[in-house]
Amino acid sequence: MSHELGQGGVEAPPAPRRLQDMQLSMVMMRDILLKTMFRMNLDMVSDLSRALCLPIPVAQELVDVARGQKMLEATGTLSATSSSEMGYQLTDAGKARAQDALSQSEYYGAMPVPMDVYAQQVKRQSVRNMKITRQQLMSAMGHLILPPNLIDQLGPAVTSGRSILMYGPPGNGKSSISNGIRDALGDKIYVPRAIEYSGQVITVYDPIVHTAVAEEEEDPTSLRRTTGRFDTRYVRCERPTVITGGELTLDMLDLVYNPNARTYQAPLQLKSTGGVFIVDDLGRQADPPQALINRWIVPLEEGKDILALQSGEKFEVPFDTLVIFSTNFHPNDIFDKAALRRIFFKIKIDGPDQADFLKIFALIARKKKMPLDEKSLLHLLKKKYPTIDNVYANYQPVFLIDQMIAICEFEGIPYQMTPELIDRAWANMFVKDEVIVR
Repeated sequence: MSHELGQGGVEAPPAPRRLQDMQLSMVMMRDILLKTMFRMNLDMVSDLSRALCLPIPVAQELVDVARGQKMLEATGTLSATSSSEMGYQLTDAGKARAQDALSQSEYYGAMPVPMDVYAQQVKRQSVRNMKITRQQLMSAMGHLILPPNLIDQLGPAVTSGRSILMYGPPGNGKSSISNGIRDALGDKIYVPRAIEYSGQVITVYDPIVHTAVAEEEEDPTSLRRTTGRFDTRYVRCERPTVITGGELTLDMLDLVYNPNARTYQAPLQLKSTGGVFIVDDLGRQADPPQALINRWIVPLEEGKDILALQSGEKFEVPFDTLVIFSTNFHPNDIFDKAALRRIFFKIKIDGPDQADFLKIFALIARKKKMPLDEKSLLHLLKKKYPTIDNVYANYQPVFLIDQMIAICEFEGIPYQMTPELIDRAWANMFVKDEVIVR
């Protein structure tokens, strides 16, 4: 079977040609067909093929199976819109079976992809196959002023698709760098709408996490040539990014069971397969950082994760995600040596030196149309920064300039920089240590 190459060289999942290519149990497929007809009130194979995400010949084959079991019958009327298409309806036995199947699981619509078939697609589009060039990384980070050796460290880390720990004082762009890495991932991958394991359905595609790529409109004259280019049980998407911060808890990394629908939803790390999972502000979560890292050890080392069904049955899912941890703590304060050894790249993101600080300050002033004033800058560098041991941070120029702009706008004066305005802006950047009597 020929495999189509998607844009950016990711191999597309081949569309099934026959029912037996699906590798799902016949009962499960028939029940999803009956539930979909019952819930969506569909009676044409062309509509069913869209709802079930199957090619028309495969959907027709499934309809024929259900007809053979007396679950469906032809209505004997041809469709008004297409003279050649026969309508179908559920028989009484079919309706009873659909309701019985819905009481076991509310899932209907797109046929799920079996777990081991999905695992093969994960390999085809692995995050470790991404080739990110220096140029791509530089242009994704273009708006940031970074120390010259940082791209040298980040490049190999991202290209390897292994875990990265970024640490350093707050306010120096660890989050912006994480987002820059995300922006550098240019190619597209295929995300299953749902996967099947042991007869259970786990929904994966999530419009909140996944950005679907608009499919090119097909030319009706070339329909025969392009239909079935890839398995439409998948959605073609940008490589996903999941960003979590202080709200991350260990149970967010487990399957989510919906007791009403009796279906499962994939946890965050499974949704981020083929992309990036960013744990921002590590150390601010309710669970200790060591416990969070311990949860990731097997996935990071073995490229597979272990999830559990309601029944307690455990099973393996592929783990193919670039995990980026970002923290303001020193790694030795929050991890033991064994955990640190398992994080492949450790990159310190420091504050800028004075020269870089001035570069950032000038850049932001120009962007925000704030004229630079030498006397005010000298006041800032000679009088203000010594009070905090000359520790510069990337967030400070934006903060100070925005404060001065706010004051100028309030006072109704043109944008300007004076030592007095610098003092007022500075006073808002730090809170004075004092005891408040209450």
